[in-house]
Amino acid sequence: MSSLSLAILLALTAAGTETGPKRFEFTGIEMAVPVRIVLYAENDAAAKSASAAALARIRELNAVMSDYDPTSEVRRLLATSGSGQSVKVGKDLWRVLLRSKELSEESGGAFDVTIGPVVRLWRRARRQEEIPAPDRLAEARAAVGYQAMELDKPAQTVRLTRPGMWIDLGGIAKGYAIDAALQILATHGIRSALVDAGGDIGLGDPPPNRPGWVIGVAALERDAKPSLFLSLSNVAIATSGDSWQFVEIGGKRYSHLVDPRTGIGLTDHSSVTVIARDAMTADGLASAVSVLGPEAGLKLIDGMDRAATFIVRAPEGSVETYRSARWKDYPEVKPEGL
Repeated sequence: MSSLSLAILLALTAAGTETGPKRFEFTGIEMAVPVRIVLYAENDAAAKSASAAALARIRELNAVMSDYDPTSEVRRLLATSGSGQSVKVGKDLWRVLLRSKELSEESGGAFDVTIGPVVRLWRRARRQEEIPAPDRLAEARAAVGYQAMELDKPAQTVRLTRPGMWIDLGGIAKGYAIDAALQILATHGIRSALVDAGGDIGLGDPPPNRPGWVIGVAALERDAKPSLFLSLSNVAIATSGDSWQFVEIGGKRYSHLVDPRTGIGLTDHSSVTVIARDAMTADGLASAVSVLGPEAGLKLIDGMDRAATFIVRAPEGSVETYRSARWKDYPEVKPEGL
């Protein structure tokens, strides 16, 4: 998902008990984003061992899925684009590509990890503050299409059928890494935990003697503090928006989020927060809803188990808010001290 880095702010008000598990916090930089792990453990040794293993797992996944690393597994796959070759991939990359294709089908192509060629053009456009040339955009779009990413489930192989295809997992890999980190913590006996990777958050059991983790939902503007807080556990929450990454060209604002169906950066100033059963799904859906817009986005979310979304838009400077049907299932709270 193109996530809004560090935009979901945490209000962690639980402090542990004197006799039960204690609160520990660990931070690092993984997948080129700040990673924060908050957990409750019986002692310092257990907390350090579990967090180190979780961070190592995220690092391992980055080596698989980074399209910046020429030695990564996804880059080896990309080298076969258009060759007709089917490539057997490891279990982690397989799971992410399989879920990516499912989300593409469910969203009608609003989420598409094959968007890489177009995204790379728009990165250049933001640097140079100019719209991609029509011929280059047409060439890039010709290499995009989740239908051209063929997955053979029995063989666990992937075939990229179009020359120049480039998979960009930025909209889903962080979510998968968060889920994997929570799984590692659980194998160490730690289930009361939170993993935040650049603003995408996965939540385990709540802190001791608390109903949930208190999470602030990102505001539309980058410098604004959240005014909406939720009490959550055993779900994930992700935000996608353009408050931090956009470019103005000819008086028009273009987001870093690109519609895979048109190849054009989104022009509606928006922030989309999604709650889902796992971080990989929340990550991908936040991007999809951003592309779809409120009407189609709400319909998508309402058709998915346990999913909910909160959308804030200012297409013409006037702020609009939308809540999906299940948003009310996640209780709003007022953090202590605010």
